[in-house]
Amino acid sequence: MQTRNSMLDDLARVAAGALGVAAGMRKEAEELLRQRFASVMGSEDFVTREEFDAVKAMAAKARAANEDLEARLVQLEAGLPAGTATKRPTTKRSRVEGSSKAAGGPKRQTASPARGRKPKT
Repeated sequence: MQTRNSMLDDLARVAAGALGVAAGMRKEAEELLRQRFASVMGSEDFVTREEFDAVKAMAAKARAANEDLEARLVQLEAGLPAGTATKRPTTKRSRVEGSSKAAGGPKRQTASPARGRKPKT
């Protein structure tokens, strides 16, 4: 009985070569997929992790500053006489927001161009 069969050796070499080719194809497919994914992500308006973290830190800092200012406002309002803490001065502009006086003169009427009329000037 023969211990070495050349046919089995050839089949083993072919199988090993096929596995090597399959591994190479797998690496190429992964790399191609990574490139495609990166191009899709780059074409959209997604932010990078660094940009997200920077904006998150800025928001946290702003939130902390807002809370500090709110606490300071409460302390300042506590020292005022009763009833004056909630009053806020109103300006002429805010009281007459829709009137022509707030806009600085008479309002001009304009017609919609969709109706075929030209706007009055």
